Amino acid sequence: MTRSFLHPMTALFLLAVIVSVPANGATICTIVLDANTGERLIDEGACETRQSPASTFKIAISLMGYDAGILQTPEQPEWPFEEGYIDWRKAWRAPANPTRWMRESVVWYSQQVTLRLGAERYAKYVDCFSYGNRDVSGVPVNGNGLTEAWLSSSLRISPLEQVGFLRKLVRRELPVSDGAVRNTATLLKHEPQPGGWLVFGKTGTGLPRDKADRLLRGKPFGWFVGWAEHSDGSVVFARLIQEAKRPLRPAGLLARDGLLDDLFGPDGHLN
Repeated sequence: MTRSFLHPMTALFLLAVIVSVPANGATICTIVLDANTGERLIDEGACETRQSPASTFKIAISLMGYDAGILQTPEQPEWPFEEGYIDWRKAWRAPANPTRWMRESVVWYSQQVTLRLGAERYAKYVDCFSYGNRDVSGVPVNGNGLTEAWLSSSLRISPLEQVGFLRKLVRRELPVSDGAVRNTATLLKHEPQPGGWLVFGKTGTGLPRDKADRLLRGKPFGWFVGWAEHSDGSVVFARLIQEAKRPLRPAGLLARDGLLDDLFGPDGHLN
């Protein structure tokens, strides 16, 4: 039998938290669950709203890649950059291994993993993970679901679904090997936080679509999702923000820094 690692009064306090709002945008949702019991410790905003996972989908791709044997260790395989690969950032025009892929959020490396998986195996993993709407068809006219479904395209997931997926990861309930989970956790590990917390997480930044399915350029959304471990237990979390105008830093980094401060800063709810 599992139990919450937080004192009941602490849980009640966290449920009453008012989500912080960025100066130039809004927090759509912040949700934190006890990883063992599923108890909602923070649940603020429209947490059932689905959005493209953007680079947070690298968590799922990593699990797939290691489970299938395409990825081997945090350092292998290393693949060269080739002309024609997505190179939106200068840092992507270089060889990449799993560690660099996750740290620099290299899109072309993700695509090389999914291409090696193949459409059938890739779709089966997404379905077995119960990942969001499970739609990996991509843009119909391009037929690019294998390489772009998670990039402001067909695949969508809500913050509530993100933490449900992450609970299964933490509890070893996903249909992947223990090695896939261990290696993925290594790639996602952040610096230790105050209070003895170890954080594992991934940011994501992308452009939302309007009701006519057109990209809203200059108004990016940002994700930070993952889990945190403590000697007393663990939590899973997701924050989704929406910027009103193009920020100076990627929206995913803003979501990450804001949530880490809210949870583990000097006045953090888990510190």
